[in-house]
Formats: sequence, C-alpha cells, structure tokens
Amino acid sequence: MIKITFIGAGSLVFTQNLCNDILLAPALKDCEIVLMDIDPRRLEMARTIVQSMVDKRGSEVKVSATLDRREALNGTDYVITTFQQGGLDVYQLDIEIPLRYGVGQCVGDTLGPGGVFRALRTIPVLLDICSELDELAPDAMLLNYVNPMAANCWAIDVGSGRPHVGLCHSVQGTSEMLARWIDIPYDQVQFLCAGINHQAWFLDFRTRDEDLYPKIWQAIREEGPRAEEPVRIDLMEYFGYFVTESSGHASEYVPYYRKSEEMIERELVPRFSDPRNVWYGLGKSGGHLQYAIERWEKYLEEYEQITADRDSLGGERSNEYGTYIIEAMEADQPIRVNGNVPNRGLIENLPDGCCVEVPCLVDANGIQPTRVGRLPPQLAAVNRTNVNVQELIVEAALSGNLDAVYHAVMLDPLTAAVCTLPQIHAMVAEMLAAQKDWLPQFEIRNS
Repeated sequence: MIKITFIGAGSLVFTQNLCNDILLAPALKDCEIVLMDIDPRRLEMARTIVQSMVDKRGSEVKVSATLDRREALNGTDYVITTFQQGGLDVYQLDIEIPLRYGVGQCVGDTLGPGGVFRALRTIPVLLDICSELDELAPDAMLLNYVNPMAANCWAIDVGSGRPHVGLCHSVQGTSEMLARWIDIPYDQVQFLCAGINHQAWFLDFRTRDEDLYPKIWQAIREEGPRAEEPVRIDLMEYFGYFVTESSGHASEYVPYYRKSEEMIERELVPRFSDPRNVWYGLGKSGGHLQYAIERWEKYLEEYEQITADRDSLGGERSNEYGTYIIEAMEADQPIRVNGNVPNRGLIENLPDGCCVEVPCLVDANGIQPTRVGRLPPQLAAVNRTNVNVQELIVEAALSGNLDAVYHAVMLDPLTAAVCTLPQIHAMVAEMLAAQKDWLPQFEIRNS
C-alpha cells in the first residue's frame, strides 16, 4: 500500500483538492493517506473532510490523522508539504511591519521582506523533516508546495540533499489563461516555460503547426486581458515574453509598480478592474492576507455542508502536479511537468545550484529535469535580481548569519525601490524582534 503523508494538512483547501485528486487517480485507488498538523482543530477538520470524500466515493483509500510528525513520516513513500509556519498571525507581521516603512506587499510570500522572513521560519522545519525522512523513510520523495518555493527548495538541496521537487500551479494556470485569451483548445497547446518559480517565462507557445505568440500579442491589446493582467502585460510589452504568476504577485518582484501606497492606490489598483483579481485584493497592500482571513472564515461557515454534501466532490482532477507525479512514478506512466529543481546546468545564465523551474520528465525513474540552455539575457537578468535575494536567504537560514538577513532585504527589488539603507536596517531589526520565537537559528544573537 502506497503511503502518502501530508505535513500541514490543516491547509484545508489544499488538502481537500489534493486528496480529491488522489481519489480520482486509478493507480492510487488503494493508497494510505496520513494527515499531520500541529493544530488539533484544523487536523480533525481535515480528517473529517477527507474521510467523508472517501466514504462518498466508496473508495478503499485508508485515512488517518496524527499530531506526531515522526509517526506520519515513518515508512512513508511520498511527503506533501503544505504548512504555513507561524500561521496567519505571523504572516500579518510580514505585511504590517514593512508597510509602516512604505513597503506595500500584495502577497508577501515569495520575495520582499515577507518572503524573506517566511523562508527563515520555514527552512528549519523543512530540514527537520528531511532529517527525519533520512531515518524513517530514506527512499521517500518530498513534494514541496510551501512558499517561498525557490528559497525553500534551494535550502533543501544544500542542507539535506534529499530527493525533492517544488510544485506550483502558476505554469498550468497561466498557460490555460493564454489559451483562453486566444481561443485555442488547451489540449492543442504546446509550450516551453522556464525561469524561477513565480517568475518563469513562456519562451515558446504554439500548436504543432503554429507559433501562437502573434495571437497573444494581438490579445493583450484588448480590454479584457489588460484588465485581468495589467502588470504581466506591461512586463511582456517591455521584456518581450509572458511571465507566470498573477499581476498581484508579479508587481512585488520588480521595482516598477509599488513605489508608494499612493502610487498603488492611484495607478495600480484602478487597473485591476477584472473581478477575477479579487483573489489578490486588487493589488492592494496586504490584499492576500485579508483574502486568507476571509477564506478561513468562509470555510468554517461551509464546513458542515462540505462534509455532508455529495455535490461538493470534485468530478475532475485539478491541475496540481502532485498526484500526477506520484501516479507516474508508481505506474511508470511518463508525464511532463514544470518542477522546481536544483540548477545543474539546466539554465546556463542563472547561477549554478540555485532553484530553477524547468520542464521535467517523470516516470518510474523519478524526476528528470530537462536542459533549457540560455534564457534571453533580459529575462535571466530579471530572474537574477530575485535569485540574489534567495541566495542570501539560504545563507542566513543555514548558517545563522544574521547579517545575511539584512543583506537579503537590502537587495530585494521592491524594498530597494522604496527604502533607504538605514530604513531597511530598522525594518529588519523590528521584524527580527517581533518574530524571534519563530527564528530558532538566530535565537542566541537575538536574545
């Protein structure tokens, strides 16, 4: 029986969607799902939801839940990490402290001060999981969904060397959106996408017989796409290629869009006129934090209905790669995914060893990344501004070097566009003090 362990099962939407995918995967019909979380209430909710899904489908999948991480990892075959270290309370510090210094983050989970501190909280936990896997399940594959993806996976590689892949849905979601914009059936689309997580580039987008980029250039002149993705269309017009992730996210990774709260409110927010952008709070500072709080409250309201209503079952698998990877490895059914993996000559003009997002073949032999070569120089240059921050995050997290925390935030493109060096130093010091209990690697120097 294949054992699939969720660490952070209290991320209820993620757990529900991925477990629904498991139940719809023929090769996983008799697996064991083990749910683990440190929050008893969320864990019991997750167990109830997943068990109700199993019961409604008449599945033979076995479901269990535990607060004991070692018990959950013991003998497992696959580990899916979905936890948020510190939860919403600490996430609020990631947003509100920088905002007092003029750094208005929309999401704050990938780069910026919020991304730096989320990584510093998360990496020690990921490395503890890897150490426990070395002892309890040495052959297990780690499927990481925890942000900031690139920094976390880079640290896993350097700090443990364990087999892993970082997974996101931005490549799938963006490619589906582009196909919709140009009215091409998605199953006819072929693409090459590579770069870093949340900032990978569609280097090629085509059908078997036609380059579709001219149609994309035509589509982005239309009002609908421009309202849906104003920032990413800007970036395409000035850098030449379409980038993954949303405009809300993308506006945080470059220095052009969030120079002041006035600029965000006057210039950025009004451009987010499409209702689909409500997910990101219309680009507002802290928009995703507010969304996350409201989503949890709504989930609590709908919990009983979700567990009781058969109609709540998803009829189709989501576009998340996780279960497709497990199925490909178990049934030797080759698939292609875009995965986050160590750069071992895969993208020549990004630093060796950094985490890159590239096409990967998956079969019984595991994750096999493909070599992309060189990105167009302007795209690699944009990526490197983010990789610089990620490198210093990993240095800080693995060595306990407090100076590297300051340097990481100093080099962040958004922060540097807004703050002076003394302001950055004061902001980082305040964040370190506020999050001291979640940063054990700096405990001595912060005391």
